Amino acid sequence: MEGSVLARIAAIVFVAIAITAAVAEMGRDEEGQAVRPAAPLMPEADPLRAEQRRCQELGEAAASDPDCLAVWAETRDRFLGRNRTGGE
Repeated sequence: MEGSVLARIAAIVFVAIAITAAVAEMGRDEEGQAVRPAAPLMPEADPLRAEQRRCQELGEAAASDPDCLAVWAETRDRFLGRNRTGGE
């Protein structure tokens, strides 16, 4: 083989090793350990959610329950972004 062909092969091998080392280094944090994902945020207990579950368990009887009707109105207003106290 000619010297220029060997030089090109050596250059390609060198670049491949450099890319592999760079990719491996990017996968580490400052201490050299893998980065752990953050813990999921647990929302606070929502009393409206508990009432929604209660109404769900009532089944068809919930359609005539005044508390469930109020819960559904509050849920609808939250979803639509309405302010119940502001009178929009």
